[in-house]
Amino acid sequence: MNWLVFILAGFLSGVAAGMGMGGGTILIPALTLIVSLDQHAAQGVNMLAFLPAAAAALFIHKKEGRLEGRERAPLIVAGLAGALIGALAAGYISSPWLRRMFGVFLLALSVIQFMQGEKKKEK
Repeated sequence: MNWLVFILAGFLSGVAAGMGMGGGTILIPALTLIVSLDQHAAQGVNMLAFLPAAAAALFIHKKEGRLEGRERAPLIVAGLAGALIGALAAGYISSPWLRRMFGVFLLALSVIQFMQGEKKKEK
């Protein structure tokens, strides 16, 4: 059963990552809720799965002319710094709290996306 969950979660998170939505929004809940993986381990697996998915998506987006790397350099540098700080900070947060924080993040993101969708619908 776990292999089927891994394959399905990996495929769906890859699709989400390729579309720029973040595969972790699918992969981390699947690993913690269905496979009962510890939150820290799920986030580590997500980072590992992100690398090849990001490389493939970058190749396609570059091929389609959607990347403007030099103009986005400050974003990339700040993102790398934030990832380093976030990964270090996650090591100091207990797994239950990290799981709660991730849940709050997903909930807030859902509300924001829903509200923006409603605003665009009105226009």
